[in-house]
Amino acid sequence: MSLTPVDVPPFQLQKLISEVVDSHIFERSADSSLGQIQVSCAQALGSEIYVGCSNGNLLRFALHDSGDKLQSYTLLSGQTIPGDKPIDDIVLIPSLSRALILSDSQVSFYTIPSLDPCPIKPIRHVLAFAVDDHHLKRPPPSAAPAGINLPLDSVDFCIVKRTGIALYTLKERLVYLKDIPLPPNHGTTLARRAGPYLCLAGKTDYNIVNLEAASLLPFLPISQAETTPSFVKPSITIVSPSEFLILSWMGASTLGVFMTGDGDPVRGTLEWPQHPEAISLDYPYITSLLPNGTIEIHSIETQALIQVIPAPPASGLTSKATSPVRSATHQRLSSVGSTRSVRSPLPTSVEPSKRTNILSSAGGYLVPSTEKLDKMRRVPVKLVRT
Repeated sequence: MSLTPVDVPPFQLQKLISEVVDSHIFERSADSSLGQIQVSCAQALGSEIYVGCSNGNLLRFALHDSGDKLQSYTLLSGQTIPGDKPIDDIVLIPSLSRALILSDSQVSFYTIPSLDPCPIKPIRHVLAFAVDDHHLKRPPPSAAPAGINLPLDSVDFCIVKRTGIALYTLKERLVYLKDIPLPPNHGTTLARRAGPYLCLAGKTDYNIVNLEAASLLPFLPISQAETTPSFVKPSITIVSPSEFLILSWMGASTLGVFMTGDGDPVRGTLEWPQHPEAISLDYPYITSLLPNGTIEIHSIETQALIQVIPAPPASGLTSKATSPVRSATHQRLSSVGSTRSVRSPLPTSVEPSKRTNILSSAGGYLVPSTEKLDKMRRVPVKLVRT
């Protein structure tokens, strides 16, 4: 696989939170220990990072300005989800200041940034759920210019259950819309929604559901090999308003196929020597985490391999990147700025330097400055009159 040289690597790696579980100061059950608590999921928005743990703890970290020291994310608050079950997923809805939390096969509703529970009854018996990706990208009310109120539009999402798909819309309250039946034993484990299209990963195949026509189209197997190893997991990434990137195991490598909501292939294909653990989109790049800890960055437009980040050494996260990359990273940042890709904090039961996941923040978040703010200087710029 050839590497296309670039003058400036598109991504760099920066540690956001050094010790997630060690900083957790809340009570733990008598039969649990620090080594058994793992980070199970995470999400970020603005100056906040939300972390879900395997013991049901939901933690909130905020960017802290400590004066002379560099800015850093510190634990601000936290609470335990009822049931003390692992938190499987966190979806942030900036435009409504809401968080949807998946735990113990039910979706609960919280207010962000405070993480106060909303007076909405949880949805139970959930196999997977998907919020419309377009709606996730709507800005929060605080992003509106002074004196202008952004319209409060409802947010649509789907809940996949054993019997079918339940469609909901959320605004001040939760409204059930309708059900779409699914074939028996569909075994859906993953779902992603883009407008009227819902992409599902079942037991063996990917399926596209047209929510308006209530039709289902199988279009690619998760594995095309005679036997499927346990490490092969389905992956669905939304690339554009009606385009998905899905992965299919070929037996010796994994193929990435770009598909429209109508099931038609577009662009070229991507290929990995191993089945990726995780995929993240930061347009125009696809970032993938391989089982050996290597991170690869491909161009969506050309499908070329742009950057390779080697696995971290056992002693820590610092590592030199493969030529022509000059820094080991998978985040784009500039001083304190917005970025869309973040590496999930690490479980304490695995090697501290092991990379376990890559995920995207639809609304973007802030990255601490790597230099003190007093190093900023005014620079005169000559203007050219035209």
